Amino acid sequence: MTWTKIGFFPVPQGVGPWSASHCQLPTALPLGGDRVRVFYAARDASQRSHVGYADLRVDGHGFAVEDVAREPVLAPGPIGHFDEHGVFPSCVVRRAGRYLMYFIGWNRGLEAPLFYAAIGLAVSEDGKVFKRVSPAPILARGEFDPCLVTSPHVYVDDGRWFMSYVSGTAWTRNADGRLQSHYHIKLAESADGIVWERQGKVAIDFNPGETNIARSAVQKLPGGGYRMWFSFVDRSVGRYRMGYAESTDGRAWNRRDELAGIGLDDSHAREMICYPSVFDLSSGTYMAYNGDSYGKAGFGLARLDALRRER
Repeated sequence: MTWTKIGFFPVPQGVGPWSASHCQLPTALPLGGDRVRVFYAARDASQRSHVGYADLRVDGHGFAVEDVAREPVLAPGPIGHFDEHGVFPSCVVRRAGRYLMYFIGWNRGLEAPLFYAAIGLAVSEDGKVFKRVSPAPILARGEFDPCLVTSPHVYVDDGRWFMSYVSGTAWTRNADGRLQSHYHIKLAESADGIVWERQGKVAIDFNPGETNIARSAVQKLPGGGYRMWFSFVDRSVGRYRMGYAESTDGRAWNRRDELAGIGLDDSHAREMICYPSVFDLSSGTYMAYNGDSYGKAGFGLARLDALRRER
């Protein structure tokens, strides 16, 4: 399959000090027709992340910006809470007339780059004003995820809730003494989208030499089966690249990175490409993604040209 990059959304200017840089972890919410709301994490001068959004109208060859958030729809939590140092969007599910945002909250560790992350849930009636369902996370570190949990992708299938999420398994030290994180993608299930069952099931595991596998985007195919895009640190260059996997049941995944169909460019993804969010509009299937410096300048948008939606 092949993705064609059709545009780049830069960090909005003049919306406030909460949005000094970054449009990290773009998270798509289709609004119907050719319109999509893309949530993202913006950083202030202290590197605390807040959730904003951009409303786009996409025609298959580019996009027009209809609106951008002037205030964050979700801000960092109070001192000592799991999201004190920032929040990131990761998945928005429309259910029973409400919008459920599964978000990431994080805390700084004592020694950089050590950090802690957990998954929270916020709810909205209009898709713009979100309120946490609890000051505590709905998914945190545990038996199968000793270091962190982050970057959930949630979907509902036949009344059952499914989540692919990033699971932190270890921190080690490199030869120079610098800390190195290790995380891959695991699976969880739920009856209500709030209480989640984990059994340590791995969806995407490390290839030899890999250390980090990050944010996934799962797409259910109308004809049956599933496909997933994710990002992984290429061990040969030490930077994120896009990966891909397929599944017949959403539980056992076959990794086939050679089919990801999207890579570097000469513009905003010269060194890295990561954090996919895949979504359908009336004109086709699209991906929002980050490039260099984890989306410091903004996020990109690409159109899927081959293997369009099977309908």
